[in-house]
Amino acid sequence: MKAVKIAAPGGFDKLNLVDVEDPGQPGKGEIRVKLHATSLNFHDLLVTSGQSKPEDGRIPMSDGAGIVEAVGEGVSDFAEGDHVVSTFFPQWLAGPPRVSDFSGTPGDGIDGYAREAVVASQTSFTKSPKGWSHAEAATITTAGLTAWRALVVDGGLKAGDTVLALGTGGVSVYAVQIAKMMGAEVIVTSSSDEKLAQMKALGADHLINYKADENWGRTVTKLTGGRGADHVIEVGGAGTLAQSIRAVRTGGHIALIGVLTGVSGDVPTALLMQKQARVEGLIVGSRANQEDFVRALGKGGLSPVIDERRFRLDSLGDAFAYQQSGGHVGKIVATW
Repeated sequence: MKAVKIAAPGGFDKLNLVDVEDPGQPGKGEIRVKLHATSLNFHDLLVTSGQSKPEDGRIPMSDGAGIVEAVGEGVSDFAEGDHVVSTFFPQWLAGPPRVSDFSGTPGDGIDGYAREAVVASQTSFTKSPKGWSHAEAATITTAGLTAWRALVVDGGLKAGDTVLALGTGGVSVYAVQIAKMMGAEVIVTSSSDEKLAQMKALGADHLINYKADENWGRTVTKLTGGRGADHVIEVGGAGTLAQSIRAVRTGGHIALIGVLTGVSGDVPTALLMQKQARVEGLIVGSRANQEDFVRALGKGGLSPVIDERRFRLDSLGDAFAYQQSGGHVGKIVATW
């Protein structure tokens, strides 16, 4: 069968489509999945570009969606023909966070889903939402679940809350959609008026171009009648955290998800103390979180935003170059 492997030290031109041995039939507690789609995330970009120093010959991609072809002894969650989507932390089944590294994450510490078929533990997948395409389901594993955990699991989102989403990447767009699905008011920032218009079409209530408004934290406070946002989807990191602290309400919640502007920097600790806000770091979520999210998606009528450009398994390098250019909105997907 075909798979993509990374040649050390990494780089988009080091993603090679190769022939690999078929994984065979599932053993006890395992399932065999015929894969059809993956979606790109910032974490995958770090791996494939070589920034995280991937192991030579690693199969990338944390997100994978497909159809169960066979089940092993003792498998109770799945049957042949089920549509499934991968989990980011296959060993974190439920409860509070139990992992702080990527040693067990597909596409990083272990081989991922840039291949035609896989045999893995049944905990490596959940069912996909009914009626979703493989391309749509592949957006759940990382971006979708991260937004769900930030807002619902950790944030306790409720109708009438105000959500501030930074940017228009996969997590932020999912956050906009989840927030609107649950009756929240949404503010979105971006440097692109065109992308902001697309967020307006998704239901965003207020739009801020942060290039034109460098003090957007104060603007958020004004837009909320002086109260501030209940929830902030913070994907920028060091370069945006200070403004996010200004934007959040007293006692509010900042979900620290990304480090797009850097891994360290100054934090206005006095203001944070004054706001009595909760800044909570998170990395995706548990399998139980994903099962809850899939159930919600089956009831809520949400359809993920997928960029109009599509890629194949043999053009992952081009897909990552496109992701790095920043021209996309929502998720970039490869199908085969």
